[in-house]
Amino acid sequence: MTPDEQAEHDAALDRGRLLFASECRFFFAAQQLEGLPDVAGPEIAFAGRSNVGKSSLINALVGHKALARASSQPGRTKQLNFFDLGGRLSLVDMPGYGFALAAKSVKEDWQGLMFAFLRGRPTLRRVILLFDARVEVKTNDNQAMDLLDRAAVTYQLVLTKTDAVTPAHLARKEAEIGALARKHPAAYPFVLTTSSQTGEGIPALRASLAELAD
Repeated sequence: MTPDEQAEHDAALDRGRLLFASECRFFFAAQQLEGLPDVAGPEIAFAGRSNVGKSSLINALVGHKALARASSQPGRTKQLNFFDLGGRLSLVDMPGYGFALAAKSVKEDWQGLMFAFLRGRPTLRRVILLFDARVEVKTNDNQAMDLLDRAAVTYQLVLTKTDAVTPAHLARKEAEIGALARKHPAAYPFVLTTSSQTGEGIPALRASLAELAD
């Protein structure tokens, strides 16, 4: 990295730090498309399988322990939860997909709301699609990526829970997910690795999202 590149990298990290040091507050929950908040500023949605760590990652990004409700029980988030970050960016915690124990009608309601939101929200700047570093890619992960491609929604693949795997396992997982990203036209070709427990990758993700504010 050249001195100029290093300076820009450091400046991006600082912009991310400042943005995510802003007050973040829950302001809306929606269980139906008709109940969504009015279109306003830019939005970032967090998607992934049930129990992948969406709520924990949002909490780590904003520096709160319990802003977004996290649970070890899969399928707890059953609605779209909106959080305002300093009046500049909205973070959307989406229902997890792939919860096998949920009733079929309930799964269809959750997933129908999630996918309809992704297709039709004009202020949605990016989807952060999470993958658990400990778990293999599932069929419904590929289905979610295919839908995002068809809807032309830009998305970033992010590995979570990387503190729970060995460095060798993580390297293999990064290569696997990176290769997967390169097969999908709407996906960013590089993967971010994160841990809500240790803070790994959190500054880099903040910097990436800060570029989309305002």
